[in-house]
Amino acid sequence: MSLRGDLRTMALPDVLQWIASGRKTGTLHVERRSVQKRIILREGNIFSSWSNDPRESLGQFLIRLRLVTEEQLFRALLAQEEKGRLLGSILVGDGLLSEEDLKRALKAKAEETVYDLFLWPAGQFEFREGEFPDNILITFEALVTPVILEGIRRVDEWQRIRTAFPSVETTFKVSGPAPTGADPVEKQVLALAAAGKSLAELSLELRRSDFETASLLFDLHSRGLVAVGEARADTQAADPVGAIQALLALAYQRLQEKRYEAALKAYEEVLAFDRLNQNAKKGLIAAMEARQREKEVHAIPRDKVPSLAVDLATLTKQNLDPFEGFVLSRVNGQWDVQSILKLCPMGEEEALLIFARLLERNLVKLD
Repeated sequence: MSLRGDLRTMALPDVLQWIASGRKTGTLHVERRSVQKRIILREGNIFSSWSNDPRESLGQFLIRLRLVTEEQLFRALLAQEEKGRLLGSILVGDGLLSEEDLKRALKAKAEETVYDLFLWPAGQFEFREGEFPDNILITFEALVTPVILEGIRRVDEWQRIRTAFPSVETTFKVSGPAPTGADPVEKQVLALAAAGKSLAELSLELRRSDFETASLLFDLHSRGLVAVGEARADTQAADPVGAIQALLALAYQRLQEKRYEAALKAYEEVLAFDRLNQNAKKGLIAAMEARQREKEVHAIPRDKVPSLAVDLATLTKQNLDPFEGFVLSRVNGQWDVQSILKLCPMGEEEALLIFARLLERNLVKLD
């Protein structure tokens, strides 16, 4: 049996209680703006969760808990794509993370994904009975009632916080430096607040939900360390996931159009939201490499005549791919670059890049 509706008409505690009382097994899908979440339940108990919110990825929790550095995480994410292994197993296998710390991060990630849903003022939901994924990686089986009680507590706390901080676009004023003995998180919060970051931007930077970030700031506010500043009209900050998705799509489009500066700018804007965004980091590298390739291509004069810069004995010892070998075989000291390009069975840009590599390796010269 399926159940669907809007959280404004049927609150999340009621939905979870309905599932628990029927001891149902399935997946609860919840969606608001660009954020999608799933709660997996087995026989009425919460078994696992998933989210596309960048703050709720495993990597974010590992950084947040100071278990790995950003550079270590980025290298592991690249290795994950290359090797097809789980992120956690890569970090554990490389000795960067203990299994115990991995389990702690996984549990915190799964729980926070669920608790954050209680603060959604609206959203569409659908419970699909019998839908139970086979590839669940994070489990923390919990009874529904304690989760509901903690969720309600957070709602009450959130309402109290919102009297001081009316929106996620609220900015802050810092009264002075961090007090002696302040923990690293407090120091980071104060530094980011002093830099003019809004509550939404602070949440992304701290890898925490709006509630957790606001709780930290509310405590500092109560102690007189921060004051409320202006509330910026920033619609992107209110929906960071949607902003990131839109910027990534724009950056990719600009990259395909060979508008490299525009692509770089869009990727940099994504990283301003989410410094760990793997797609933006890889896109940034791709855009910079493409821009460099374009410079190299335009730097080769097409009316010049290439000739070999080494003897044939030296040339045969070089590690050349078939395309490089083809281009070299047409270098006869008589044909100019443009003439050789017409003979190449590859695209003009690719052939020019081959010329650039051969020039860089001092295998050919231009007369």
